[in-house]
Amino acid sequence: MSAQSGKNGKGEKAGAPLFDRELEHLPQALRWREWMARVEAVIFAAPEPVSRETLTQVIGRDCSLDLIIEDISAELADRPYELVRVAGGWQHRTRPAVADAIRSAFGIEEQGESLSEAEALVLMTIGYFQPITRSELSSFFAREISRDLIGKLRRAGFIASGPRSPQPGAPYTYVTTPGFLAHFGFETLRDLPDFEKLEDAGLLNKEKLLGDIPGAMERW
Repeated sequence: MSAQSGKNGKGEKAGAPLFDRELEHLPQALRWREWMARVEAVIFAAPEPVSRETLTQVIGRDCSLDLIIEDISAELADRPYELVRVAGGWQHRTRPAVADAIRSAFGIEEQGESLSEAEALVLMTIGYFQPITRSELSSFFAREISRDLIGKLRRAGFIASGPRSPQPGAPYTYVTTPGFLAHFGFETLRDLPDFEKLEDAGLLNKEKLLGDIPGAMERW
């Protein structure tokens, strides 16, 4: 018996119904509506942002996912939720305008940003200069960045261990996570605020950072 026995030529189990992505039996308008419904349903059901690769599994090979997303977004224009592109995928999110109503309905107290100003600044520095070690962070801030602070950022899901540094002792580096992107509404790290604008606002000093962290110029 061949390795393909028990399956059809597309890798499906024998007897299992094939998933019809192309929908060629439907008129074009109905086909498009079905693709829209599939894409929105997958995004709605997923607890995390859904990637392009995943969404293309439920639409025809010649269907434009970007146009599907545009049409779904247009239909949601007057709804209290929307499709947002974050962390390399798409996700349903309620609009900020209804946040107070949601908190009131469920008795949720507004927590705001749980990070202190110093913790947020460390996180932002990791975002711009990753992979970066704890000692490099300490050098930048001219004070030790504690393991407790790093641990808090890890527990929050904002950072994770990166590759080992080539420095003596091969210390761990730290990098941001998809959770960091999703939390702050970024699709990719390219969406981080422009560094020069942060310098103008006095939030980061590029000259000091590049002077205090060996090798940062190569990563910039």
